[in-house]
Amino acid sequence: MRLFPGISSERRGFVLAWWGFALTFGGMRLLTWLIHIDVAGVGDVQAGGVHIHHYMWGILLLAAVGVAGLVHRSARARAWMGLAYGVGMALIVDEAALLISLEDVYWDTDGWVSIALAIALIAVVGGVLAVTGGRRSSKQDRSKSQDRNWNS
Repeated sequence: MRLFPGISSERRGFVLAWWGFALTFGGMRLLTWLIHIDVAGVGDVQAGGVHIHHYMWGILLLAAVGVAGLVHRSARARAWMGLAYGVGMALIVDEAALLISLEDVYWDTDGWVSIALAIALIAVVGGVLAVTGGRRSSKQDRSKSQDRNWNS
């Protein structure tokens, strides 16, 4: 996979999960703020008049990643599953305060639990990825990298 060529195929899914989580969390906060301030053309997803919270899409996405993980083993599949996993986790964590209190507290003070949790996850996982960077590349990835260096 050409995306992140300096990162081992085993690690690439984790990096994409982290990026997917951070960007989706920020994107969902922006989208829900646009809904909150009533921007024309932006609204809640509803089914039969019932608001469907975005954690539901996260749960469905994580379920799909779980099934795909049972079937696919390729480096490309792991990368896509990593990205989908990060997106799904962000959709759920963004509404963690609702899941904890069982009340829609998204814009209340209690809703900051979701923001604090997401920021903590981004910081901790980003720190772990930074500290452990590159040490765990496989022999196969190292030999491919050496072959590219010889051929350039």
